[in-house]
Amino acid sequence: QVQLVESGGGLVQAGVSLRLSCAASGDSKCIASMGWYRQAPGKERELVARDISGGSTNYADSVKGRFTISRDTAKNTLYLQMNSLKTEDTAVYYCNAEGGGACYGDYWGQGTQVTVSS
Repeated sequence: QVQLVESGGGLVQAGVSLRLSCAASGDSKCIASMGWYRQAPGKERELVARDISGGSTNYADSVKGRFTISRDTAKNTLYLQMNSLKTEDTAVYYCNAEGGGACYGDYWGQGTQVTVSS
């Protein structure tokens, strides 16, 4: 089992930066990949960015060039650096981990609210 806890959300003005963190615990060594998703009111949850073990990453078109995903494997922590925030980035941001082997499965954090005001 893997537990994920997000932090770093808040209320900010458009144009500023924010960094989200996701701390993994439990059987975190069997995590194959991790990512950030978000869900805005009335919308479906969508992929924001994903870090795949081995160094590859992918981003939603709407955040390319503004957001950066990174992972500190020594600290079992995933980050999302969000720059030049826009009002349309307002959403609950969720951390996700895909486990392999003994901890095969899909794991989610509780979410952290990011609100960007104009």
